[in-house]
Amino acid sequence: MKGLTEIVRDGEIYAIVLRKEYDKPGPSFFTPGEFSQQLGMLVHPKGKEVKRHRHKLVKREIFRTQEVLLLLEGRVRVDICTDEGEKIKTFILRPGDAVLLARGGHSVKVLEHSKMIEVKQGPYAGADDKEFF
Repeated sequence: MKGLTEIVRDGEIYAIVLRKEYDKPGPSFFTPGEFSQQLGMLVHPKGKEVKRHRHKLVKREIFRTQEVLLLLEGRVRVDICTDEGEKIKTFILRPGDAVLLARGGHSVKVLEHSKMIEVKQGPYAGADDKEFF
């Protein structure tokens, strides 16, 4: 699908790259139901209304931190790797692009002054939250 790339290794999704150019009308969600983060794109015409709603309280158990990066300005390079550090894929994010980092490891190199939004599960576990390798 134009504007959408899954980075897969051994049948497992490591990352989903969503480009600004993706423009399928309506709501489109790209993640499997069992992911703890859901990534989607909403493309609606002027005047579209989403009915007032709220989300029910649902207890969830999460073992894997998944994060979404949304690049607003600049350019960054993202490397995706296995849990052991083997590089799987490298790609560049441009303004308006997003990536869901689903499993394995990753690094981000800022190529131009950049501004990005990061969304991931909380609460933050401090020093126990990351392992550098």
